[in-house]
Amino acid sequence: MQRLTGMRGCGIVVLAVVGCLLQAQAVAHDIEKQLFLVVDKEEVIASNTRLGRFDRLVLGPREKIVDYKVANAVAVVVTNRRFVAYGILHGGWNSRRTQADERLVSLEVADYSATVVTSDRILNYSGRAGAWSETKR
Repeated sequence: MQRLTGMRGCGIVVLAVVGCLLQAQAVAHDIEKQLFLVVDKEEVIASNTRLGRFDRLVLGPREKIVDYKVANAVAVVVTNRRFVAYGILHGGWNSRRTQADERLVSLEVADYSATVVTSDRILNYSGRAGAWSETKR
């Protein structure tokens, strides 16, 4: 009888551990909101609460914001001259210039990643690596 009780107790412990691991895995995929943007006519300020800093993106003469989006850990600002991304892990802005006659088709951001689709290219930004990648359409 003691052996049966011991086996039941062991089974309950195993179930409890498995339950905790499943919950921890679910929580690990939730990314806390740590990035906010303040958008003005001549600049965009990234408020990075993870690193406790503010980083300014100063727009050049005649540079205008076309679109922007911010997720929990990455943001992208599209201007008439460039695509500029910000990731909370590295801090700082990282940009790619637009090509002649290139038009923005779509912009998506989520968690640590962003994708920009233009009339000529598909670009993605990894907020974890702090780098852009691209391919022709």
